[in-house]
Amino acid sequence: MVFVGAGDIATCTGLGDERTAAILDVVPGTVFTLGDNAYNEGSKAEFDRCYGPTWGRQLDRTKPSPGNHEYGTRGAAGYFSYFGARAGEGARGWYAYDDGSWRIYSLNSNCGEIGGCGEGSAELTWLRDDLAAHPSRCALAYWHHPRFSSGEHGDNALVGPLWDTLADAGTELVLAGHDHDYERFAPLRADGALDEAGGMTSFVVGTGGKELRTFERAAPNSLVRNADTWGVLQLVLSPGGWSSLFLPVAGAGFTDRAAGTCH
Repeated sequence: MVFVGAGDIATCTGLGDERTAAILDVVPGTVFTLGDNAYNEGSKAEFDRCYGPTWGRQLDRTKPSPGNHEYGTRGAAGYFSYFGARAGEGARGWYAYDDGSWRIYSLNSNCGEIGGCGEGSAELTWLRDDLAAHPSRCALAYWHHPRFSSGEHGDNALVGPLWDTLADAGTELVLAGHDHDYERFAPLRADGALDEAGGMTSFVVGTGGKELRTFERAAPNSLVRNADTWGVLQLVLSPGGWSSLFLPVAGAGFTDRAAGTCH
């Protein structure tokens, strides 16, 4: 099965989202979004005018997640109105689904807007319960704010409890956006230490169309970084493993490949 997408996507003042949307037009599979789907405020009008004509062409096969710009509209109402049931139950912003043998989690990293992501929070409690109820061999999670990043925003400790819970459960992959660049990390443990055998491989894919930004530093265990190419991440999820390929927009030369097995 194919899983393809990015974050930091649609603006009515640029053409980056149209260029990445053209990739989606010819790549099959489930489309994911990593938040900041419609700039600047995530209003319903911005979703209709900016996101709709580009990435919205794939609405019927899209599994979104919200970013901080969605909460520029109170309660991310524009996001939930536009995506409807595709964004999960109610206005929580987190949900799970199965794709073949994989259990996939779309989470809400806007912790300050949803009552927190730490101990006792509704999202973390739900995540732990779902992981226990679905002990799948292969699991993947995605949200907006990266736990670790070399980009402008850098590491985000608030999502640490989500990251730690997933790592402890043996999750394979975590995807995020927020920093407008592409980055791939080596497999990491809950504490961020290298663990080639049992760690989670994480990606930052904030290359959906908004202007790109340079890196601030090289974070520990960062393997690949690029800040000048829009594009999407394509994952092929198999019963026992995964492979990834960064697909650049037409005319760009950067790409990146990786692969791994399920724990």
